Amino acid sequence: MSDVLHLAQVSVLRDGATLLDRIDWDVSEGERWVVLGANGAGKTTLLQLASANLHPSRGTATILGETLGAVDVFELRPRIGLSSAALAERLPPSERVRDVVLTASYAMVGRWREVYEDVDSGRADELLGALGVAHLATRRFGTLSEGERKRVQIARALMTDPELMLLDEPAAGLDLGGREDLVRRLGLIALDEDAPALVLVTHHVEEIPPGFTHLLLLRGGRVVAGGPLEDTLTAAALGETFGISLQLSRSGQRWAARAD
Repeated sequence: MSDVLHLAQVSVLRDGATLLDRIDWDVSEGERWVVLGANGAGKTTLLQLASANLHPSRGTATILGETLGAVDVFELRPRIGLSSAALAERLPPSERVRDVVLTASYAMVGRWREVYEDVDSGRADELLGALGVAHLATRRFGTLSEGERKRVQIARALMTDPELMLLDEPAAGLDLGGREDLVRRLGLIALDEDAPALVLVTHHVEEIPPGFTHLLLLRGGRVVAGGPLEDTLTAAALGETFGISLQLSRSGQRWAARAD
């Protein structure tokens, strides 16, 4: 399998602080990665790099065969699907839900003068249906609940048929029912052989969907452990990541953790 994402000794420095410290990480086609860590671990910074919205201070970041610093990121970004709170804040509240999804085709956040064909609208509606929000297509984005917004953002991330899909805390702010429904739908995407390589950032093992294959653990901007999920997700590694002694349990394809 070829690399979708390759980071070699990548560091990110801002205002004297080291947000990422000498990260080595490879994501290959067909892999589904979870990135776990506490607040301030560097997870969101890592996704900013992976989405070509941030350049490394040191090291080399290669995304879909293109090296940051030697590529037009405006051509690269449409090949990457992204769902994040930062992106959601940029989406116009008055925009119709179908248009929120459609504008991903041009990596835009708001309709302007671009023209879409019927096939584009059809794909947007299909994706909204797959996420269970087809009935919201003509609603304004600002009127949606948090759970509805999360699903619309994921549909938007899939609109361009991306080669890499990045999900930054997609279940944050959801109630139990909303979280479980979203985890189930993300599991269906992960199990689809035609789906792109996936990277999902979260704080909680309970939010790891079925079908995810690999895990990266971060603490203080450094890698604690990384590799196949079954081997990497241990109570010891998780405890080191969060700085607390933990008990880890599993039921079927779902995980849970609590303080020891």
